[in-house]
Amino acid sequence: MDILDQDVKYLPGVGPNRKKMLSNELGIETFGDLLEYYPYKYVDRSKVYTIHELTGDMPYVQVIGHILSFETYPMGPRKERVVAHFSDGTAICDLTWFNGGKYAKQTYKIGVNYLVFGKPTIFNNRINFTHPDLDDASKVDLSAMGMQPYYNTTEKMKKSGLNSRALERLTKTLVERLPALPETLPDFIIHNRHLMGRNEAFHIVHYPQNAKDLERARVRLKFEELFYVQLNILRYASDHRRKYRGYIFPQVGEALNTFYKNYLPFPLTGAQKRVIREIRADMGSGRQMNRLLQGDVGSGKTLVALMSMLIAIGNGYQTCIMAPTEILAEQHLTTIMGFLKDMNLRVALLTGIVKGKRREEVLEGLLDGTIHILVGTHAVIEDTVQFARLGFVVVDEQHRFGVAQRAKLWSKSENPPHVLVMTATPIPRTLAMTLYGDLDVSIIDELPPGRKPVLTTHVFDSRMTTLYDGIRQQIHEGRQVYFVFPLIEGSEKSDLKNLEDGFDALREVFPEFRLSKVHGKMRPKDKEEEMQRFVSGETQILVATTVIEVGVNVPNASVMVILDAQRFGLSQLHQLRGRVGRGADQSFCLLVTPFKLSEDTRKRIDIMCETNDGFRIAEADLKLRGPGDLEGTQQSGMAFDLKIADIARDGQLIQMARDEAQKIIDDDPECTSQKYALLWNRLRQLRKTNINWAAIS
Repeated sequence: MDILDQDVKYLPGVGPNRKKMLSNELGIETFGDLLEYYPYKYVDRSKVYTIHELTGDMPYVQVIGHILSFETYPMGPRKERVVAHFSDGTAICDLTWFNGGKYAKQTYKIGVNYLVFGKPTIFNNRINFTHPDLDDASKVDLSAMGMQPYYNTTEKMKKSGLNSRALERLTKTLVERLPALPETLPDFIIHNRHLMGRNEAFHIVHYPQNAKDLERARVRLKFEELFYVQLNILRYASDHRRKYRGYIFPQVGEALNTFYKNYLPFPLTGAQKRVIREIRADMGSGRQMNRLLQGDVGSGKTLVALMSMLIAIGNGYQTCIMAPTEILAEQHLTTIMGFLKDMNLRVALLTGIVKGKRREEVLEGLLDGTIHILVGTHAVIEDTVQFARLGFVVVDEQHRFGVAQRAKLWSKSENPPHVLVMTATPIPRTLAMTLYGDLDVSIIDELPPGRKPVLTTHVFDSRMTTLYDGIRQQIHEGRQVYFVFPLIEGSEKSDLKNLEDGFDALREVFPEFRLSKVHGKMRPKDKEEEMQRFVSGETQILVATTVIEVGVNVPNASVMVILDAQRFGLSQLHQLRGRVGRGADQSFCLLVTPFKLSEDTRKRIDIMCETNDGFRIAEADLKLRGPGDLEGTQQSGMAFDLKIADIARDGQLIQMARDEAQKIIDDDPECTSQKYALLWNRLRQLRKTNINWAAIS
C-alpha cells in the first residue's frame, strides 16, 4: 500500500475525532489528501519591522520589543479587555486581548524581549495588535523561520481547535515522517521544463524558506496536475478517433445547394464561411467530427448549424438539434422553419409537451426516415426515440448536458454521428483547453452587417423614475422592453427585488401598457402563452427571471433592464444583454444596482459597460470568479478538482502541459509503450481517485 493512501487518523496528533472533522469539513481522508491540502497564503517571518514603520493597512508583520505595562478594562459581567503597552524604542503600540487576557497577564512578563506577530490596525491613533502571537525573542532563530503557511479552515474546525496553526503542525509532522516520494514525471520532462523534483516540491510548498523556492515548487506541482488532466483528455480523444469512424459525406448535396441559391436570407460573414469550411472538411475526413462552435449572441451560429445539417441531409442522413430548454427548442424550430421556407424537408419537434398522437407521428417519421431534422430537448435521448439514419447532431449550450447524455445519442446510430457543440457563452481559451480539450474549436468572431452594438449603462436604483421615463419613450416609439429579476418571490432573508412584487409595481408604473411575465416555476403551457404574447407584440413589457437568458429572439425588443445586476455573473449578464440588439434599431441594456457595491462587483459592471466582446468578458469573469462559477451559480469544482493550479491564471502552464502531453500521444497513440509506462501507470492511479475524468471530456 502506498504510504500516501494511509488513513490520516494514524498520523500523530490526528486520531479518530480529528479525522472525522478533517473528513467532513475538508474531504481529507488520507496522508496524500493532507499533503495536497495546500496553503492559501504565506507570511514572511524572516523580516522584522520597527513599530515606527507600521501602518494600519499592512498585512501580518512582526516586531521585537518589550511590554511596558498592562491595563485592564471591564466589559460587562465576567469579561474584560486586556491591553499591553509595548515598545521597541522607536514608538509604542498596544497588544489587545478580548479573550484570554488573564492568561496573557500571567504568561508574558514586563521588560522581557518578545517577538510579536500579528496584523497591525489603528485604534485610538495608535498601532494595535489584536490577539497577537508572542514568542520569547531570545529563543527565536529568525534566519530559520522562512515563510509561514496559512491554511483555509472552517468555523467548525476553529471551534474544535483545528485552526491554521494546528493544520500547519499536522502537515509538518507528516512531511517530516514521509520517506522520499517517488517521481511521477519522466526525467526528460523534468529536464526539458527545468522543473523541481516532486519530493522537494512537496516539502517546500508547505515550508518555504524564500519566495523564489516557493514559486518553483508551486510551478512543479501545478504543472504535474495540469499535465495529467491534459494527458487524459488527449488520450481519450486519440482513443476515440481510432475506435470510431465517422460517416463520410462525399458531396455538398442538393439540399444545401438549393438553400444557398434560393433561400439564404443574407450573405454569410467571412467567419461563417470559414467555420462551414472547417465542418465540411471534418465531414469528409472519415473520422467522427467533435467540434465546438463558439460565437457571441447574434453571430449566426444557428445558420451555420443548419447549413451543416443540410450537407448531412444531402448525403442521405437525418439530423438532430438538441437544446437544454423547451423555450430554446421551440425557438430553434421557428428559426429553422423560417430559414427553410417551402423547401421540401420535414422538420419535427420533440419535447416533454409533445404527447399522444403527435408524439407517435414523430417517432414513426424518425424510424421510417421521413423526418429530416428533429429539434428537441433531452427527450430526444429517450430509449423510445430511434432514427433510421442519424448522421449529424447539434448540441446547443452543451454545458447543460452531461457526457452520459451526449453518449446516448451515439447509440442511436450504427456509427456515432458527427457532433457540433454550440455555445453562446464565450469560453476563454485556457478553460476550453481543459473543459473541451477533446473537441476541435471553431469561432465566429464577426457579427452580421447592420447590427449596432448594444449601449450598456450602469443605473443606481435611486434613479428609477428617470429610467421609467426613458422606457416610456422607447415603447411610444414602438419598441418592447425586458425587465429581469434575480428572484421569483421575496424572502425575509433577502432584500433583493423579486419578480412577483416587481410585476405588480411595474403595472402601477405603466398602467397604459400591457405586461407579460415568465419564470421557471410556471407550467410550460402558461410560460409559452406569455412568451407568445410578447413575441407577437400584444404585450410591450416582459417581466422575467433568467429563463430568458438563452434563446428568446424578439427583434423588436430594444431595452433590457436587469435589476440587482450585482447578483449576476458577467457571462450571465452578457447572455441577457444578447436578448436585445437583434434588430436594426439602437438597443440599450440598463444594469440597475444599489449604490453600495464591492470592488469586484463594480469591476464587473464597468467591464459590461466598456465592451460587447464576449471573449473579453469571459476572460474577466474567469479571473474575477474562478472556473467553477462561470454559469452564474457555483458549480462544485467544475467536474474536476484542481488542488493547486488555477485555470484563470495558469494559462501558460496549461499550454506547456498540453504541448508535452501531445508529444507523448503523438509518439504513443495506443498508450502501450514501455517508454512511457510511468505515465500510463500514474494515469490509471489518478483515474481511481475522486476526479470525474469522464466529465472533463
